Amino acid sequence: MRKLSEHEIKTLEAQACTCSDWSKVSVADSFSTDYVKHVHFSGNITLGVFEKEIAAKGGIVRHSGIFHATLHNCNVGNNVFINKINCYIANYNIGDDCFIENTELVVTDGVSSFGNGTQIALLNEGGGREIIMSDHLSSHLAYIMAIYRHRDKCIEKIKDIICSYSKQISSATGTIGNNVKIINCGRIENVRIGDSATIEETSNLTNGSINSNKYDPVYIGQNVIAKNFIISSGSIVTDASLVENTFIGQGVQIGKHFSIYDSVYFSNCQGFHGEACAIFGGPFTVTHHKSSLLIAGMFSFLNAGSGSNQSNHMYKLGPMHQGVVERGSKTTSDSYILWPAKVGAFSLVMGRHTQHSDTSSLPFSYLIENDDATFIVPGVNLKSVGTIRDAQKWPKRDRRKDPDKLDCINFNLLSPYTIQKMYAGIDVLKNLQALSGETSETYSYQSSKITNDALHHGLKYYNMAIEKFLGNSIIKRLEGTKFKSIDEIRAQLKPSTEVGLGTWVDISGLIAPKSEISKLLDDIEQGILNSVSDINERFRCIHSNYYEYEWTWALEKLEQKFGKPYTEFTVDDIINQVETWRSNVVELDKMLYEDAKKEFNLIARTGFGVDGNDDTKQRDFANVRGNFEDNPFVTAVLEHIKKKTALGNELISRVNI
Repeated sequence: MRKLSEHEIKTLEAQACTCSDWSKVSVADSFSTDYVKHVHFSGNITLGVFEKEIAAKGGIVRHSGIFHATLHNCNVGNNVFINKINCYIANYNIGDDCFIENTELVVTDGVSSFGNGTQIALLNEGGGREIIMSDHLSSHLAYIMAIYRHRDKCIEKIKDIICSYSKQISSATGTIGNNVKIINCGRIENVRIGDSATIEETSNLTNGSINSNKYDPVYIGQNVIAKNFIISSGSIVTDASLVENTFIGQGVQIGKHFSIYDSVYFSNCQGFHGEACAIFGGPFTVTHHKSSLLIAGMFSFLNAGSGSNQSNHMYKLGPMHQGVVERGSKTTSDSYILWPAKVGAFSLVMGRHTQHSDTSSLPFSYLIENDDATFIVPGVNLKSVGTIRDAQKWPKRDRRKDPDKLDCINFNLLSPYTIQKMYAGIDVLKNLQALSGETSETYSYQSSKITNDALHHGLKYYNMAIEKFLGNSIIKRLEGTKFKSIDEIRAQLKPSTEVGLGTWVDISGLIAPKSEISKLLDDIEQGILNSVSDINERFRCIHSNYYEYEWTWALEKLEQKFGKPYTEFTVDDIINQVETWRSNVVELDKMLYEDAKKEFNLIARTGFGVDGNDDTKQRDFANVRGNFEDNPFVTAVLEHIKKKTALGNELISRVNI
């Protein structure tokens, strides 16, 4: 950089530029005054070169430069276009190739941590489960901060780590990265903006970080108001949405007047039309409808129906109650849950539920309101087309393009986490039978009811899913190897680690042995993990070893089933397990097939062929919905039956020594 020459100063002044002290202005060696007009400079200023033309929307071309603006204490990179700043830009480092036009104010006022260190009062609006925002906050670290309050020493360590980071990045100078576009905006105050972000027509952005990058840019537009926030890479916030005291993770979409306050929304969440308050939105928490309220709850892989609502206020000590809806659940239109309550994984909630049930030991269930009571239909979601479709679509809808993915997401429908709950569910259902008798019409459980028929079907569904999981595990373990003896088979069955035994947990998308999470917490307390990046790397390590840990857990269940260690397994044991797996997989697929067929029956055709006869109705339905036999899901189910049957036969032939 160099100082301006006397000739350059005179030229700038002739172009209606002013400065309180030209000696504080430094420029690049190749700087030209041609494209700096009607600008007032104050404080310390550095300017790059303005050599390129920039294409705007609609084919308009603008030459880089600074026009009609006031800049105070700013460093401006190369080939930046700044025009029509109504107030001023103050205390900012502006990167290369930026486009800033027709904006009211861009300022860093005092020392700011740009949203880092802001506390969010999750779940309990009265406090006690606060998390602290940080640029690299993962859903798993946030889960530990919010839920593991019994590990108070660990929580304090995490708070210290994040507060230390917040102090390190605090500055009186904000940053606007390279290739940033800021167009037709109102006030932007104490906001750090990453590379390639686009901010259009926002009303007010205050105290936040927009962690955009060239791999996965952030878009914020159309009258958004945001205060005390962090928005991660690949996210979109638009349509007059309101964001306050909120962390928005990677690949999140917020729009259509959505309001979110004191909440976290992690990878691939969507919030449209409705409202979220004091919620923990784990990965793929989705609400699309007006009049839907998510409040004081913990969710992940959730699909909230129109008018879904919860209540955390029992009109006694205030809004202090919380709820947990475990991964993969759905709430139907106009459903309601009175917290406190806990809903088991992959469950469907229909109607109003006020009995504070805990169905976490009965996953894949329906919760149905009948005469103000909650009826549980255990395990029925295992044969639901919707459940399988969701499990297939989530990986395909992972919008994250950033190579540094903050959340480690396990998409598995069947895992030690869900299977252990099915084992517990079987115990629950059998105990109910033993206590009330096998001929009882209904059974009472957790302030809810289960019919006799539902109980018997639940036992069947859980056993089928367990056999499917164990078979999947043993087939995966033995795949791709030719065996000459039972000793070679046993050698391959030997687990590579002892980690995986015992209880498993879902740490907001990360499915892991509880022992590994406990070890991680110990290492935080002891200072072995002393940064957010260190903690996130440990989460990635646990995630990458999932299948090794899973096999250790599954093998123990197989040993318990056979009543002997794997070193005594016989060829017949393995063949019997594969045959059991094959029959259960085929039966479950046939149930899915029959469930899918309901979408093509006479009732489903109601509303088709409005002005015609039955033939018109059938043809109209076929042209809109297609034929049952040609439906992609149906053909996939039939292909899955063939594939899994062949896979089982192939393994049997390899191990049948």
